[in-house]
Amino acid sequence: MSDTRHPYEVLTPDVVLDALASVGLYGDGRLLGLSSYENRVYQVHLEDPFEGAAIVVAKFYRPNRWSDEQIAEEHAFAAELQQAEVPAVAPLAPQGSTLHHHAGFSFSVSPRRGGRPPELDDGAVLEWIGRYLARLHIVGGKRPFTLRPALDVASFGEEPRDWLLAHDGIPLDVQGEWARHCETALAQIRTAFAAAKDAGVRHLRLHGDVHPGNILWTPDAGPHFVDLDDARTGPAVQDLWMLLSGERVQRQRQLGGLLDGYEQMREFDRNELALIEPLRTQRLIHYSAWLARRWDDPAFPRAFPWFGTSDYWRGQVQMLEEQIEAMEEPPVVA
Repeated sequence: MSDTRHPYEVLTPDVVLDALASVGLYGDGRLLGLSSYENRVYQVHLEDPFEGAAIVVAKFYRPNRWSDEQIAEEHAFAAELQQAEVPAVAPLAPQGSTLHHHAGFSFSVSPRRGGRPPELDDGAVLEWIGRYLARLHIVGGKRPFTLRPALDVASFGEEPRDWLLAHDGIPLDVQGEWARHCETALAQIRTAFAAAKDAGVRHLRLHGDVHPGNILWTPDAGPHFVDLDDARTGPAVQDLWMLLSGERVQRQRQLGGLLDGYEQMREFDRNELALIEPLRTQRLIHYSAWLARRWDDPAFPRAFPWFGTSDYWRGQVQMLEEQIEAMEEPPVVA
């Protein structure tokens, strides 16, 4: 009889501890699940510290998302950043490897880093983050990814749109309206990316998901960038725009603070600013498909009970309308 459970339903605390023991790391029984939906992440206290780490973070990758080779590229990038003294958390290498396998799961183990989300209305904090993002991009620009994907309209906009429509992911009473708005938005995104290419905007290796939750801030050490799971190739502004929020004046001030620090270390191409709203829009489309594709994972219906209703999709139509208008406006400047 086949097992119909989702893979993560069998990832019990015993399996987590057994996985660590398989690479010579023995937990003392204290284990805490950390906030993560795409993967499963646990904080584990060790009986004996490994390379100075008494508390580690074990990350169990979502099955069938990345190949081992793609994960290895992520780990290699993290190691490059660490060697360049960019504060990104890289996996440890028990038994000489950063990627391990146990009970059908791929997993890695990293040292725990403490901190809190940064205060993004503080100019000094933004400048500090901007300097380190520039240093991250200096490393990212030295060589390309060969296996990890690009951040482009085909994979982040068109394919998620097509998947949702093909899998009846949208209620019929709103499907046509959403599809029309989506195609209008995608046409604008294509135009923006084509213009950026014509203007010579470079693509490089990125963190890919720099939002406040992926920055651990301490007053003395500043930022630590965590979770390179979405590392991919794209324009540098992808690692800046998710740190901007609020009204246009506030976003402009935040961008100015980031670039004040960034340009101390690396030149920033102002042509990339025209990509902020297109990148935000395609992330909106991608996010809905991400939720729909993960719905068989029991954690998703519990965490996102509002997803999939007609009200949800009407809200998505409204946000697409707002983004279509935003993409027609002049880009935010700094």
